[in-house]
Amino acid sequence: MGHGAAFEQLRERAIALRRAGHSRREIKALLGIGSNATLDKALRGEPPPERTRRPRAKDDLHAKARELRARGRDYEEIAAALGVAKSTVSAWVHDMPWPDRLSYEECRKRSVEGSRLFWAAERSAREAAREAVRAGAAAEIGLLSGREVLIAGAIAYWCEGSKSKPHKLRERVTFINSDPGLITFFLRFLREAGIESTQLRFRVQIHETADVAAAEMFWLGVTGADPAQFHRTSLKRHNPRTVRKNVGAGYHGCLSIDVLQGADLYRRIEGWVREALSPRPVS
Repeated sequence: MGHGAAFEQLRERAIALRRAGHSRREIKALLGIGSNATLDKALRGEPPPERTRRPRAKDDLHAKARELRARGRDYEEIAAALGVAKSTVSAWVHDMPWPDRLSYEECRKRSVEGSRLFWAAERSAREAAREAVRAGAAAEIGLLSGREVLIAGAIAYWCEGSKSKPHKLRERVTFINSDPGLITFFLRFLREAGIESTQLRFRVQIHETADVAAAEMFWLGVTGADPAQFHRTSLKRHNPRTVRKNVGAGYHGCLSIDVLQGADLYRRIEGWVREALSPRPVS
């Protein structure tokens, strides 16, 4: 018998033993094969029996990838859904037929859904990053001293309060803003400056189409003032041609704060601001 015929006979016996469920080590022992190379050649193309396969952690992902491919998903969608590389998806499903070309409407639908899934996760991650910056900045500030409150309050007034002009001397303290946090801080500033709560008068300024009563109650709660300290609310006439953004339950208008007999405080604010804004040599 020639060498080729002998090898074919060896191959047939090796394959028969493999299909009977024998391991490679058992086949080598039964047939007297000495090298792995000879056994590899004899078993070429013959898959191992199912019982010898070791379960792999990604077998379930492999099956899911093929399922998604059968449903018409492309490689990128499958990779994103399963959290694996696109090349891995290709290795798992390359033998499957290409899905039919999607319609424009289906492409749009999948694009919108992919965008929604992306932002559902990304939005919270970005907000967490923004909040980390805010928290770090807040830690840098810490508790303000009385002096720091005076400086910050004076600067806030110089940005938002009424000011005397050379052509119109008006030394009075009037502060107006729509931010309840800034209003609360300005009241703290006034207390630090020695202003009694009885010296304060308030006025709500709001569009006539808003919920005026709710706004008045809101600012009463923010200030904690006596209702008698509130002047009659100032209503702004509605212009139907104007498209306003400040609408809805969160709109409370602005609050104006007047300090009675506040000329001396106004001059002090001028002094605080002048000193805070005066140029200093860079060290």
